[in-house]
Amino acid sequence: MTGKTCCIQSRLLERTLPFMVFGHSGRPVLVFPTQNGKCHDYAEFKMPETIASYIENGQVQLFCVDSIDSETWSGAEDKKPYRAYLQELWFRHIVEEFVPMMREMNGTELAPITTGCSMGATHALNTFLRRPDIFDGVIALSGAYDARYFFGEDFMNSDLYMNSIVDYMSNIRLDHPYIPMFNARNICICTGQGAWEEEMVRTTSMVRDIFAQKGIRAFIDFWGTDVNHDWPWWQKQLPYFLEKVL
Repeated sequence: MTGKTCCIQSRLLERTLPFMVFGHSGRPVLVFPTQNGKCHDYAEFKMPETIASYIENGQVQLFCVDSIDSETWSGAEDKKPYRAYLQELWFRHIVEEFVPMMREMNGTELAPITTGCSMGATHALNTFLRRPDIFDGVIALSGAYDARYFFGEDFMNSDLYMNSIVDYMSNIRLDHPYIPMFNARNICICTGQGAWEEEMVRTTSMVRDIFAQKGIRAFIDFWGTDVNHDWPWWQKQLPYFLEKVL
């Protein structure tokens, strides 16, 4: 499936970032790439083809962004404060710069949903949970939701805390106005239990337990021990969960 490559100039990040668009109308879907990934990765691994009928029929429009993970989550060990600061700046770029442009291009009043695989799922769930006033749902496939997995046990500051889902969600108040918003949205979180999914199982289980404690409804699904951390399984999972959020 052929997509259109575009660019956005980010004032916050002081750089130009490419992105890809698939489809012409429908629910806008913000797609985050895997760790250190680029906007064209989703197409190269044929993810749009798995939901081609939704795209061609104008039910969804995909907006696939670039990551700067190589500077943030995967950056140098001696630059952790700067890496965390840059991740927070990138989050602001997404919600303050990219989403308004995406909605203008989409041309509908439909609230977007977020999705991604692996690190993309981490970004997708983090972005949704921090701004349920903007997003209508999330499909997070094989994400890791504890920032210590990427930054180590010896570092935490305010920027990193705001991007560590198991930390800030553990501390959300039971009367926080976001909780009713979460329960009015469609939240789908999935991980396999096969090869390379150990951290994803651990932190998805943590998210499940935190949500239960906070009264947050979500479809949290653990697929079998044959389900590995790899594209062939995400190709099966995306259409399965997309049907549940539309």
